[in-house]
Amino acid sequence: MRTSSRLKKPIVLLTIALLSSVFFFVIFFQNKSDLSSTSGFTSSSRNPDSMARTFILWLHGLGDSGPANEPIKTLFRSPEFRNTKWLFPSAPPNPVSCNYGAVMPSWFDIPELPLTAGSPKDESSLLKAVTNVHAIIDKEIAGGINPENVYICGFSQGGALTLASVLLYPKALGGGSVFSGWIPFNSSITNQFSEDAKKTPILWSHGIDDKTVLFEAGQAALPFLQQAGVTCEFKAYPDLGHSISNKELQYLELWIKQRMQSSSSSS
Repeated sequence: MRTSSRLKKPIVLLTIALLSSVFFFVIFFQNKSDLSSTSGFTSSSRNPDSMARTFILWLHGLGDSGPANEPIKTLFRSPEFRNTKWLFPSAPPNPVSCNYGAVMPSWFDIPELPLTAGSPKDESSLLKAVTNVHAIIDKEIAGGINPENVYICGFSQGGALTLASVLLYPKALGGGSVFSGWIPFNSSITNQFSEDAKKTPILWSHGIDDKTVLFEAGQAALPFLQQAGVTCEFKAYPDLGHSISNKELQYLELWIKQRMQSSSSSS
């Protein structure tokens, strides 16, 4: 079936986003022969839940799935991560406006692509997704995980959801890491940030050559968050498009390790 030129642009942009992620994982799988796959919507580390000291929740991008992102955890080889529980949930199928209502895995609706600093936002569907993420966090904390040992990470749409979930959570968490994301809410939402939530540090990583979530959308986060009283470390990656690089993940490992040590020394 022929499609109109009006329809091609967002579909192509989405394809670029997905192929970028796939390209990373194809390279990654070639270097790993001992990966195991799991069925269902979530996955955790080999350690029993009762032994988990740290919890890391990873939120994937638009059109992706949790299991497809599970190889990420094998990059975190430091001893500090031996008792870490990982969870890789999959977004439910939803119609997405930027792809003319096409149904695909999506945490919340995205009105347009590419995303810029001034793109419109759908806060209603975003806040529903935030409620679901908070339920996951609550369950882990109720199971014995210290909030300071909870880390939320996400790529693209998952990164935007990470930001909203961390800053709207009533307690301070270990940290939130946003990869190639954007600010998915208007400035009025900042009034809902609790003082404890503002203590959660944010790591923001963004490729300068990103053509799906433009670099300017990432750059706009730093002054926005600083004005809201949130600490954010922003790292720009030259020659990186809408994808995740090993270099970004290596820095994330170091960033979380530093906070693990800080949490241990203060407890």
